[in-house]
Amino acid sequence: MAEEYNDLIFLEFLIKALVDHPEDVKVERKVDEMGVLLSLHVHAEDMGQIIGKAGSTAKAIRSLVRVVGLKNHARVNLKIEEPEGGRLEPKVEVPASPAPKEGLDDLKL
Repeated sequence: MAEEYNDLIFLEFLIKALVDHPEDVKVERKVDEMGVLLSLHVHAEDMGQIIGKAGSTAKAIRSLVRVVGLKNHARVNLKIEEPEGGRLEPKVEVPASPAPKEGLDDLKL
């Protein structure tokens, strides 16, 4: 990299500190007329840590990246890319509903 991009370096450092698979963190930087777009790619198992509860962690990361961009007189946006293969489906077993109990006809409702 000929130039140092503070926003890219900061984002990589921050994300690698949060995830369980730091070797899979990749950040792409694109500049256009709208400003700077940072695209974040992480391991599928780390998506929950990056998004956070109700998106709170992702919102905080976006705020920090914007602050770094403002310091460097640039408008910076963050796009979190969905990992290849789509979302991981949670392994949840749904118990079978119990059979209706005998004698419901005897109830006086």
